[in-house]
Amino acid sequence: MLEALMDRNFSHSTFVFRGFPALQQHRRLLALPFCASYLTMLLGNSVLVYVICSVASLHSPMYLLICMLCVVNVLGATGIIPNMLLNLLFGWDQISLAGCLAQMFFTHFLSSLESTLLLAMALDRYVAICQPLRYGEIINSSMLTKLLLFTLARSGSIMATLVALARSLRFCGSNTIRHCYCDHMALVSLACDSTERNYVVGLAVIICFVAVDTPIIFFTYMKILSVVMQASEASEDRWKAFHTCGTHLMVIMCFYLVGSVSFLSPSLNIAIPTDANTFMGLMYILLPATVNPVIYGVRTKEIRNGFLRIIKKKMTVKVSPAGKGSNM
Repeated sequence: MLEALMDRNFSHSTFVFRGFPALQQHRRLLALPFCASYLTMLLGNSVLVYVICSVASLHSPMYLLICMLCVVNVLGATGIIPNMLLNLLFGWDQISLAGCLAQMFFTHFLSSLESTLLLAMALDRYVAICQPLRYGEIINSSMLTKLLLFTLARSGSIMATLVALARSLRFCGSNTIRHCYCDHMALVSLACDSTERNYVVGLAVIICFVAVDTPIIFFTYMKILSVVMQASEASEDRWKAFHTCGTHLMVIMCFYLVGSVSFLSPSLNIAIPTDANTFMGLMYILLPATVNPVIYGVRTKEIRNGFLRIIKKKMTVKVSPAGKGSNM
């Protein structure tokens, strides 16, 4: 009877990550592509943020939104990938319950911020292309401030509720998290209490962000594409618009689709192997963060020109002293 009472009151305070159980023998090799992807993501987003902050002509709402997206991408990946690499390389696979809950809030909060930023960027392009005469009236510092407050309120309140409910659970069974970071459902699935409320809130998260943001983004891009196709007579311009909108939508849909499947698969009883589910959970964070600098940076003429101006300016500063010395 005493043992039963102890079991009922016991709750784990430390958890162990097992994200790729079938690949544990090759975990050091597995770390290489993730390390390369993380460094590429870090470099690309850092350069893009530096260019936008350094070039005065890029201090407009659209580029500031891109800059914020880059910062969110870097923070989101940094909250997960370094710890995962330490696990794969050195076997540092343990985390406290408090650390797990903090990582859960941080990760899901930043993912929800990214969703709101993608929505804001789509609406910004819609106003710029479909209502250009009213752009300055609609998209201004006041609007960005309201967007920031709305984003923090929506994401902060929902994710705080998600974590608070997970914090109230007891974990008296296994303490092995079948993931490489503290995903909400990966932790909740270990609870020995009723998790009905957790599943309901998890579903509410998907409805609040995916079911609301995704249709608006999709129809916004469709409207943009329709306006551009009707206004432009040149087939090259039409193809460029189609290619740009299509690329944006593919990356955005990848973010939402992969994230939703990874987040909801336990509650919907979708049988996904642990390795595949872990990989999907990483890709929905790492893949958009890696390709966004290319989509919104390299392929944007103003940002390319700003980057080239910075390079030319630095080269001029380095060459000038040598030039003066040779004339003497």
